[in-house]
Amino acid sequence: MRTDPQRKTAAWPLVWVYAILIVYASLYPFDQWRFQGIAPWVYLTAPLPRYWTGFDVLSNVLGYAPFGFLLALALHRTRPEWPAVVMATTAAAVLSLTLESIQMFLPVRVPSNVDAALNMAGALAGATTARALAWAGWMDRWSRFRDRWFVPDSSGALALLAVWPLALLFPAPVTFGLGQVLERLEAFLAHVLEDSAMLEWLPLREIELQPLLPISEILCVAIGLLLPCLLAYGVLRLWRQRIVVAMLSVLIGFLASALSAALTYGPAHTWDWVTSEVWAGLAVAVLGMAALSFCTARVCWVLALAALVWQLSLLNNASADAYFVLTLQTWEQGRFIRFHGLSQWLGWLWPYALLIYLVNRLSSSAPSAPLR
Repeated sequence: MRTDPQRKTAAWPLVWVYAILIVYASLYPFDQWRFQGIAPWVYLTAPLPRYWTGFDVLSNVLGYAPFGFLLALALHRTRPEWPAVVMATTAAAVLSLTLESIQMFLPVRVPSNVDAALNMAGALAGATTARALAWAGWMDRWSRFRDRWFVPDSSGALALLAVWPLALLFPAPVTFGLGQVLERLEAFLAHVLEDSAMLEWLPLREIELQPLLPISEILCVAIGLLLPCLLAYGVLRLWRQRIVVAMLSVLIGFLASALSAALTYGPAHTWDWVTSEVWAGLAVAVLGMAALSFCTARVCWVLALAALVWQLSLLNNASADAYFVLTLQTWEQGRFIRFHGLSQWLGWLWPYALLIYLVNRLSSSAPSAPLR
């Protein structure tokens, strides 16, 4: 099967998303910038570090492997005549060396030639894996599968669906309730503008936010499960495929949330987040998935847009409880400090990326494929 250079692929948006997340993880916490009087590239010739841990090695390799894989995959799908493995590894090397050099201006970060080498090795492994899968014919199989299941212009939706489970890995104040950012955004702006005349112009609330009522929490849980389903309903070809994707969404959502709880509190607390409100929200979501599975793509997206705005309004007019504050402290003080920012930003931004996607698709004049 010949690859069409003009064909869109979900790999490209995922490459850019992952690159941005790498930048964030590499430069976190973006604090105390200063010039230390030494060249930014001096770490390249520094002696090898005396102490490293298996976790550091694994995190540096695995951190860049998806970047190499996705970039090689995107190049294979859109520019099959280009040397995908070489270009993906080179791009990863440039990105890693640049970020390690910038770390010289961050006293809390330590640039390392070993880290850079491990990053490149991870990207090479990821790119080689993508090339091996293409050589074995798995990319062509995926293309045929995608053509059977999804409409042609589905790259953006597939990218959002791929990111959704990762966004759930950072514990949310409300299960499946992504995008609750107002309270922390206000605190951040107040800190930045402290002792500044502009603080008086900041529209701060006069009334403290209150936790969600149980009925509102049930609605947020239900909408959080419905959103990826309605997004997928708009790009799937057949009714029975919608049923399969709906069941997979519930399964993946629960597994991702369970993994988040296990990483945060330990395996003994894997399912502590499954409350009566979560069960009620699941019941409402399943009924909605079944009822809406017969709707056209445009109706699904209109309902998804309305539900998303409703959920964001509920979440951002409610406060995070003490349990969630403890969650933040656990993540930010634990060994997952290098990854918490990645999943946190995904959890914050995924709903707003979905909002932009839905508005863009609904404003498009292109007709949606009929459901069969």
